[in-house]
Amino acid sequence: MNQIEDLAPGVPAPTPRMGRRLHPWPLRIMHWVNAVVMLVMITSGWGIYDDDVIIRGFHFSKFWRLGDWAAWSLNWHFAGMWFLVNGLIYLTYGFVTGRFRQKLLPIRPAEVVQTVVDTLHFKIAHDDITVYNAVQKLLYIVVILAGVAQVITGLAIWKPVQFSGLVSLLGGFQTARVLHFVGMAVIVGFLVVHVALALLVPKTLWAMVAGGPRVTASSHAQDHHARQGDGA
Repeated sequence: MNQIEDLAPGVPAPTPRMGRRLHPWPLRIMHWVNAVVMLVMITSGWGIYDDDVIIRGFHFSKFWRLGDWAAWSLNWHFAGMWFLVNGLIYLTYGFVTGRFRQKLLPIRPAEVVQTVVDTLHFKIAHDDITVYNAVQKLLYIVVILAGVAQVITGLAIWKPVQFSGLVSLLGGFQTARVLHFVGMAVIVGFLVVHVALALLVPKTLWAMVAGGPRVTASSHAQDHHARQGDGA
């Protein structure tokens, strides 16, 4: 006989304990700090870039740059750099709690293709914001890798003498600059898509502000078994 049957008549059954929010408050704080830091690093980087362009004839408008000239942009860039430790905490949190494994894996090529096709046909089904589609998973993994690469190439550019071995490994100082520029372009592309999707599905944006729906451990388990069943 189960616990509910043991209850006396007329005594209401206990309600199941609600789980934690989809986005716990530490995650939300780190997310918004990362967002601000990324904007500071990108726009100040554009100011630095304009002082010695990589693509001849291509400059960033003063409107988009943080800093009136290269020296001020460098100051902003260095200031933002110290807050990148928040990104390290974010990565540690994601790996230690298993959030990355749960939310971003597995990624199946067929699902990526199908999601892209559906999106091109404006079939953006996002009723359940607790589950990422294949393209979202891929984008998050790409931007995480791009962020790590930015730190590595940024160190090589910042201290080319102290990190001369790293500079050589990257193919030289100028190559490190190009890789840093490409990494920036990847992150900017991610931000454009990320913001566009948030505007198309506003409840995802609000969830990152308020925490989103509560998710129980059982729902996580059911989602995990469902994914295993799909792969069978």
